[in-house]
Order: sequence, then C-alpha cells, then structure tokens
Amino acid sequence: MNYPLLDIFWTMLWFFLWIVWIMLLFKIISDVFRSDDLGGWGKACWLFLVIVLPFLGVLIYLIARGSGMTRREAKLVQQHEEEVKAYIRDTAATTPADHADQLAKLADLKDKGALTEEEYRSAKAKVLG
Repeated sequence: MNYPLLDIFWTMLWFFLWIVWIMLLFKIISDVFRSDDLGGWGKACWLFLVIVLPFLGVLIYLIARGSGMTRREAKLVQQHEEEVKAYIRDTAATTPADHADQLAKLADLKDKGALTEEEYRSAKAKVLG
C-alpha cells in the first residue's frame, strides 16, 4: 500500500475543511430560523440560496448578515444566562437551610407556649410541604 505522508496530510486537511463547512452550514441555517427580522419568504429565499448554491449562498449570507449573526447569538446567550440566574434565585430562596431555620423557630415558639400542638403541626406541614 503506497500512501505517502503528504497524501495523509492532504486527506486530513480536506476532511477537516469538510467538517468546518458542515458546521458553518448548520450555523447559518439555525441563524436563518432564529432571526426575528426575516419573514417567511425571506427565510425561504435564504435557505434556497444556501442549499442550491452553497458556496455562493454562504458567502453572500456572511457578507450581508454576518454582523447580525453575532448580535443574535449574544442576545440568545444573554437570555439563557438571565433564565439561569432567575432559576438560581428562585431555588436559592427556598433552601433546606431556610426550612431548618423556620422549623427551629416554630419549635421555639411551641416550647414557649405561643403555639399549640395543632398550630405547630400545621405550620410544620406548610414549611415541609
């Protein structure tokens, strides 16, 4: 089998470029669908251009809408980050440590006689449930 080192290099290079091309196509197609400023016909035209004339279509898309791709991606990342922060705030507001503090306060009130056994049980059920 005669496969010199340079041929291996060129094969790997073309394979790498093919993978990059596929990733770029997926990125552009997802950007077309994610774009709020394009209507249905605009999205259909861009998809038609990218699929029928892939090299020219991708080049035109990157020139015409490349900076918008960055803004849309940044907006999406910021939106996800805000959702995660809101989830963390909501989750952190009711931690088990807070429940333990509330149960300790209820037990202290019951020991002092400020709560009856029934009131203590119902308040404990509210905290735990």
